[in-house]
Amino acid sequence: MDKLDAMQMFVRVAEAGSFIAVANHMQVARSVVTRQVAALEQHLGTQLITRSTRRLSLTAAGAVYLEKARVILNMVDAAESDLGEARVTPRGRIRLGLPLSYGLQVLMPALLDFAQQHALVELVMDLSDQRANLIEGGLDLSIRITAELQPADIVRRLGTCRLHTVASPGYLATHGAPRHPDELCHHACLLYAHEATQSVWPYQDGEQSLNVPVRGRVVANNGSMLTEAALRGMGITRQPDFVLGDHLSQGRLQAVLSSFEGPPLGVYAVLPSNRYVPHRVRVLMDELAAFLAPSLVSG
Repeated sequence: MDKLDAMQMFVRVAEAGSFIAVANHMQVARSVVTRQVAALEQHLGTQLITRSTRRLSLTAAGAVYLEKARVILNMVDAAESDLGEARVTPRGRIRLGLPLSYGLQVLMPALLDFAQQHALVELVMDLSDQRANLIEGGLDLSIRITAELQPADIVRRLGTCRLHTVASPGYLATHGAPRHPDELCHHACLLYAHEATQSVWPYQDGEQSLNVPVRGRVVANNGSMLTEAALRGMGITRQPDFVLGDHLSQGRLQAVLSSFEGPPLGVYAVLPSNRYVPHRVRVLMDELAAFLAPSLVSG
């Protein structure tokens, strides 16, 4: 048994949560995958994965081994990169975390171009608006849109985007336009949240920061759905420009409270703090930065 190959296979299965998914991706028989993982467990003298008809789960030993295996494989990757070959031709696997709407509506062309141009790179994209822990999730890179970075974050700024508070002309004709953020309490607001029916929208009044509580009965964790609700006249929402698209310029939505909107949000590439950054990841960041460069100028 090649221990390194078996370790890589185990990590793939643990991340995919499925033997058959890994087998299909690698275009090998499922038995090849299961035999390698079973041989690794026999070599280690402990069970790493609990198998059932519905799902796979890591044992306590498996979770510990997964974390250490990722570190070892990363060190191997760093050693190979230092030999110089990978600096010329990017190769290997990149696990990339992306915000759902931003990934689909903005970054998709650049990411697919990258995948087409670098045939030796395996690009695995996880689109979710949940804030991921890069180390626990085994991510090499995550794209984050935020106004507040954490002190320990290792980042590269790639671009910017702006927030707009918007409603349909029909809604504003019926309910009036708020002239100050405090007036939002009298309006139906369309909330971006995961569970709550109340949210806080931050604004800027000169040098004073305003955190305005807003309420609404339509709540979603996807900006495109909330934008559609706004287009139907169901309330006021606050969305980044990439979600709104042409709705503002074509008059289907109107901006309100523009003078209270704060500075643009940063679009950042966030890296795990405990890893060497492989050449392929640096190449991807460079290409995303070039693609998003106009937003830095306009922002």
